[in-house]
Amino acid sequence: MSVDSPGTHLPTSGDDPLALDRQVCFALAVANRAVLAVYRPILDKLGLTHPQYLVMLTLWESSPLTSKQVGQLLQLDSPTLSPLLKRLESLGLVTRRRSTADERQLVLELTEAGRALRAEAEAVPGQVIEALGVGLDELEDLHAALVRVNAAALKAGAI
Repeated sequence: MSVDSPGTHLPTSGDDPLALDRQVCFALAVANRAVLAVYRPILDKLGLTHPQYLVMLTLWESSPLTSKQVGQLLQLDSPTLSPLLKRLESLGLVTRRRSTADERQLVLELTEAGRALRAEAEAVPGQVIEALGVGLDELEDLHAALVRVNAAALKAGAI
């Protein structure tokens, strides 16, 4: 660590395993905030938050799904997912109903408005790529690396 002026330290990583700029967790946290900040104004135009967008992505891929299935796909627990689902229902994008086969299951289905929103959402990935100014190849490589990291964390019992 170098000293700039009394009480002010400018870090240098060198070989320090605890240097902030060497921490994967820090890089992921900063990247997460930065990328979500790029998504925010794009999703605002759709009337969605990022977590709501993720739920809609699962349903655009396959609807109907149970809330348990959506939670598993997004790796979200019920207390986190429930308010998202209620809000999407209040926006008129999904319906929630009890399964006739198992009343413990909540079935989620897209409404006509929810299905129609997909056409608008198709522009989101391109807008995000453009806003980031990073090549598609780089983003695909990053995605593949993150999938591997997430799988390793899952295997390690972290998720």
